[in-house]
Amino acid sequence: MADQDFAFKGVYSAALTPLKDDLSPDLRLMADHCKWLLANGADGLAILGTTGEANSFSVAERVAILEGLSEAGVPGSAVMPGTGCCAIPDAVELTKKAVELGTGGVLMLPPFYYKNPSEDGLFAAYSEVIQRVGEAGLKICLYHFPQMSSVPITYALIERLLKAYPGTVVGMKDSSGDLDNMTGAAREFPGFAVFSGSDELLLPLLKDGGAGCITACANVASSLAAQVYKGFLDGTDIQATHEILTAVRSQICQFPLSSALKTLMSRHSANGQWLNIRPPLVPMSGADIEKLFAGFDAIGFDLPLAA
Repeated sequence: MADQDFAFKGVYSAALTPLKDDLSPDLRLMADHCKWLLANGADGLAILGTTGEANSFSVAERVAILEGLSEAGVPGSAVMPGTGCCAIPDAVELTKKAVELGTGGVLMLPPFYYKNPSEDGLFAAYSEVIQRVGEAGLKICLYHFPQMSSVPITYALIERLLKAYPGTVVGMKDSSGDLDNMTGAAREFPGFAVFSGSDELLLPLLKDGGAGCITACANVASSLAAQVYKGFLDGTDIQATHEILTAVRSQICQFPLSSALKTLMSRHSANGQWLNIRPPLVPMSGADIEKLFAGFDAIGFDLPLAA
């Protein structure tokens, strides 16, 4: 069962999935990375999301990752795995495993293959998963990423899900980049945890009732995001820190995120294993690596010591 004292708030890293040379998940390196993130500002780990290449892995591989991290001592209450799939039985299997392992909650994309589904259809899809999992401890954070999924999570759908499953549907990661959509959801649904998927919108969202962020760049900048989040709560001036965080995001977003972040982690840890990535994603070119490193280093931000 999930930790009942767990609350959806703070800084979550949309954690990378390191791979071995045969492109299978490197569970040891992933566990080390997760522990490093938690030791350096991350409140939680959104594993097996977009940045973690989740849809490049089979259900069996994703189950093995969940089990492997648990066995390696990564605290379940800090983990929010992505369990949304096109097929309802796949989503149910992953979500059941997440609950069984005591994760704090799950991050759930809508079924994303069929475009322009009706609100009734999306409600039915989420409802089927919730009912088939059948666990009172299940906590779902919806995943709104219309640029990638082409299936938006609307306010009307949120309202229906909150009414039907109070205490189960508890939040949303908004990766749309639309601050108005985020702040509007925070105002419209009090107590509903709205997370920004973009680092540069963390502080503006917090000022308007948001819960925090779930971001790719928190793989390298969790300490910065944590300073912004905690500084906001303490009422201290963290605008300058937020500007550095925004600069990190701006630099990395010039390149495919997973490849760029793995490249930065490879340099930081002196471990070439980090450069492995599953097709259709590919490693960065030499020219792009030079551009990434030059721009990143010019910011003046130093990553915490590698694990």
